[in-house]
Amino acid sequence: MTDHEKSGGLSDAAVGRYLERVGAARPERADAGALRELHLRHLLAVPFENLSIHLGEEIVLDEKALVDKVAVARRGGFCYELNTAFAALLRALGYRAELLQARVLGPDGRVGIPYDHMALLVQDVDGRRWLADVGFGDHSHLPLAFDERGKQADASGVFVIRDVPGTDGDLDVVRDGTPRYRLEPRPRVLADFEAGAWYHRTSPASHFTRGVICSLLTEDGRVSIGGRTLYRTVAGERTERELGTDEELREAYRELFGIVLDKLPAAPVKRGEGDRNP
Repeated sequence: MTDHEKSGGLSDAAVGRYLERVGAARPERADAGALRELHLRHLLAVPFENLSIHLGEEIVLDEKALVDKVAVARRGGFCYELNTAFAALLRALGYRAELLQARVLGPDGRVGIPYDHMALLVQDVDGRRWLADVGFGDHSHLPLAFDERGKQADASGVFVIRDVPGTDGDLDVVRDGTPRYRLEPRPRVLADFEAGAWYHRTSPASHFTRGVICSLLTEDGRVSIGGRTLYRTVAGERTERELGTDEELREAYRELFGIVLDKLPAAPVKRGEGDRNP
């Protein structure tokens, strides 16, 4: 971890803008309760989206640029963007936040590329360690206790962090019995994720280049746009509707996600609601 990452590099003004963006007050203490509140509010305010890839916008793994994208431009992003920005906010508020690399686990158990995903190891002022992740789409609403190996109930399901035998301390993050990603607990720096981010924004094999997704947790479910389809889940019931005109699509981005688009992203493949980071 760099000295900048250890100390927290955001100005008070930037912290204020970020907190306003997620609708949170500045916590008096960097404890577990405040972390849970910040994590949930982030998920409710900042969408998981890959619009930049399909709008031809540059994605730069730079802390200030990513914080500005979230807090000033009022956009979202994918894992490298969202968790980098969230880590910067947490450090400025007194938490220790480290970047961890993970490889997404497919339905067949196959692991993704190195640096496939970024998650956060967060330590609060009481010394408790948490796995925070605001960049995996439909995932846990609250941080998970990093050192707990039993079941952890969350509004989105039951999670388990389990040791992976035969590895150098790797951990599988499991939701409702299904492994989601394999986490390497050694802290990394932002530059380590450059190759993974480049792959996911350029490779034809990446989920992110093959479809457009914008998804946000809501108080009663989730709302997503995949291509030109609007998906809503309310109290477990899912509906979908095609957005037939460009104006309908623009209005949906504006009204549901607060994203104002001068041009629309290309949508080569329709993606479904709840698509997770790759």
